This record gives sequence, structure tokens and C-alpha cells, in this order.
Amino acid sequence: MPLSEHTKNILGLHLPTDPRWVDLAGISLEAILTDHAYCEQKAATTCITLIQKYSDREKLVFELAPIVAEEWGHFRLVLNELKKRGLKLGKQRKDAYVNKLIEFQKKGGSPEDRLLDQLLTMALIEARSCERFKRLSEGLNDAYMRNFYRRFMESEAGHYTLFIELAETYLPKDRVRKRWQEWLVYEAGIMEEMEVRGDRIH
Repeated sequence: MPLSEHTKNILGLHLPTDPRWVDLAGISLEAILTDHAYCEQKAATTCITLIQKYSDREKLVFELAPIVAEEWGHFRLVLNELKKRGLKLGKQRKDAYVNKLIEFQKKGGSPEDRLLDQLLTMALIEARSCERFKRLSEGLNDAYMRNFYRRFMESEAGHYTLFIELAETYLPKDRVRKRWQEWLVYEAGIMEEMEVRGDRIH
């Protein structure tokens, strides 16, 4: 199931999710909701860390503050969905996808280089999450869950663009776009190598 040209243009992802993933996720609902909950929790805590680290960047602080509340609200929504279905929040799993992204971040260089890569890492996680939520919103058999994930898809798309915009606030646009293309190529390589598993969002 290829991505539409519209979705490609918005997200820029070079490799779509394997369509088998949705079928696997549909039969692993407790696991996928558990992993989703932790993804939202980690997104909130990462934004808090960025605010603490870059407290002198006023726009970043004021733009990310509401994202913290929104991501934590998403965590609560997923938690409530688990409870409503009589399912349990399982243990947090190692996120191989995110760990692979972190490996690509520049560890040396200027503070601006590190800020850029941190923001682009978050943009990429949000873009891939958006694409995955779109898959779930279209491919799950449960109509309620399709609508449930459509709401998350719309939210993640907004977050993705915000992180790109923040990067362009603090660094030259051409530099951001060049590095973003490098990230997209790298991420496609991760997606090619990773096992297709239905028990996690990434």
C-alpha cells in the first residue's frame, strides 16, 4: 500500500511502512497500546528536557510548553483506552528505532549542530508516528480504533512541522533542509533493516 503523493509531500518519508504491520498491530492491541502510551510519555519528557536545556531560546520554550501538556494528555487517553478494554499497561520496551536515530545525531560540533539534530530527530519521530497512525486509521478492522488513531495522526502532523519550524528559527533554512534530507535517507535505511513487528509503534 504505497503512500499517497500528498502524504509523501507532507512527511517527506522515503520508505512507507510495510502494510503487514497494520495486520500485526490489529492482533496485538494490548501491546501496541502499551507501546503507544510510552511513546507519548517519552515525547512529553523529551520536550521537557529540551526546554530545560535551551531555556534561553524563548520561542522554543513557549512553543514546546503546550506540546508537553498535549503529549501527556495523549498518554492519559491511551491509558484510559487500555483500562476501558480491560487491558494492562505492560512494561516499557527498548525502542530500537529511536536508539538508531540517536546514533545518527552529531555528538561533537557546535551547540547549534546538536540543537539541529535534536530537533530533527523529534521531527522524524513525529513524522513516522503520523504515518503509522495513518496506517492504523485506515487499516484496522475496528471502526472505533480507526477513528481513535485518526485523531493522533492529525496531532502528530502538526508536531512534525513545529520541530522543523523551530530548527529554521535558530539555523539557516538551507542548512536545516540539507541535514533533513540526510536524516530522511538514514531513516529509510533503518526502516529497511528493522523487523516488522506489530507490538510497537516504531
